[in-house]
Amino acid sequence: MAHASALPTEDRPAARGGARAPGRAALDRERLLGMAVIAIPCAIAAVLAFYDITGRSLWLDEAASVAIASQHGAALWHAIEHDGGNMLAYYAFLHVVIGLFGDGVLAIRIASALATVATVGVTVVLAKRLFDARVAFAAGVLTAASLTLVYWGQDARSYALMMTFAVASYLAFAALVEGGPRARWVWLAYVVATVLAAYMSFEAVLIVPAQLLSLVWRERRPLRSVAWAVAVAAACCLPLLVLAERRGSGQLFWVPKPNFTQLHQMLEALLSAGLQPNFHLTPTGTPLLLFTGVLVLAVIGAMLRGRRASWQEMLVLCWLAAPIALALLESVVVQPITLARVALLSVPAASILIAQGTLSRRVPRLLGLGVIAVLLVLRGLELAPSYGASPENWRAATAHVLAAARPGDCIAFYPEDGRQAFSYYIAADTGAAARAPRSVLPALPWSEVRPFVENYTAPRGPALASIEAGCPRLWFVSSHRGQKSGPPASRTDYARYVALLGSLSRAYPAGSSVSYGWASPVRVELFSRCAAVRGAGRCRCTTRCS
Repeated sequence: MAHASALPTEDRPAARGGARAPGRAALDRERLLGMAVIAIPCAIAAVLAFYDITGRSLWLDEAASVAIASQHGAALWHAIEHDGGNMLAYYAFLHVVIGLFGDGVLAIRIASALATVATVGVTVVLAKRLFDARVAFAAGVLTAASLTLVYWGQDARSYALMMTFAVASYLAFAALVEGGPRARWVWLAYVVATVLAAYMSFEAVLIVPAQLLSLVWRERRPLRSVAWAVAVAAACCLPLLVLAERRGSGQLFWVPKPNFTQLHQMLEALLSAGLQPNFHLTPTGTPLLLFTGVLVLAVIGAMLRGRRASWQEMLVLCWLAAPIALALLESVVVQPITLARVALLSVPAASILIAQGTLSRRVPRLLGLGVIAVLLVLRGLELAPSYGASPENWRAATAHVLAAARPGDCIAFYPEDGRQAFSYYIAADTGAAARAPRSVLPALPWSEVRPFVENYTAPRGPALASIEAGCPRLWFVSSHRGQKSGPPASRTDYARYVALLGSLSRAYPAGSSVSYGWASPVRVELFSRCAAVRGAGRCRCTTRCS
């Protein structure tokens, strides 16, 4: 024993180090696994969001984003104000992006792609905090493979960024409710994330009632901290309320009352089983919708049956259901809103719920993993056809006009919003402005970028006669023309379109038309005073025809 205590001192630290080595190695492995749980879903999200990100044509709303964000000073503020303050923070952010990097397709869409990757990462962190690493990893992969999120991650609109801040708000809310160190920083993070989500899009305010509702199932409720956080966030959003009140509900004039089609599209978006009418229904769409719907209902049933659900489970369930229920209530009682975009808010909740239910210890491990694998395969089959598909193909429509235009041609848009998308592709093509027809509706040179949002202008009388007299050949480009059986304002817009089309058809004896896209197809019509001479292969003109 005396000899053991007399060992050289340099040998004893080596022995202790050798004893600690296995523990250190295990800690390193655990740290690497923890990083992989986040990194792998984020990497999948990056591949899916960035793949062919420039392949799809801009659509009307993306062109509006560019036109609004390209303004400066008072013009920028007036354009944002005209939109009721919706997406205020996004337009300001995109204004900076365009100033630094230009308005190329990649430049204007890259922020949405990066935001989608961030949304997946935050979803993983939140799911790990609420449950465990297995659930977090599966939830992250399912979220990354969501057609709904990937689509908006390749779109120059605010919804992808809204989702990042919305999920961050839930993460901060969970930390705030569960307590712990750095409470002040958590409180501030919740306020900032919630406010930024609302400034990205109005729909984000629906996450707050869902969060508050979950507190019913929480035994220890930090009501004071949460109440102050919600009150401060609400105060910060007052400018948005003022702008929205000034604008009124006019910007949603085209949204119909809830119907079966809308509810079906909402469920597709929520369960990542399709995105109609943007993309055609695929052979796997309905099976994926039914499989995921039954799975979600089964998980909810198991969660509520025979035991008291945990607060973590109820937080996810409230996140899944409350925004959609509130949107439906508002659409029926107050003002119809776009249900499919509201469903976007709950997509991560559906992924977490599925992951938690299928990987529960009550479910055989192989069965749970098999269900996740089937879901990923079906979601992949839904994603693949969406790449490069342009449901509203302004790029092709612009190319068609430029290829067939002649000197002296004119072009008119209905609504005038269409000029924003057409002008974008004119600017992207060197020398296109010189070949493009002269814009008469609206009357504006191609060198000037101006937002035309919801401008359903249809000239009549002397104004229309002046256009017809000065344009031997008139290109008439229309999209989002209004709805024949939609809400009253939308029916009025459609009737105005029909009247304008009828006037042009009477003024010009010859015409042709072609459409590009399917969701809101871009219809390109050429009206000409040249009437085809039967069998002659040439044209007879009632007036000079260039």
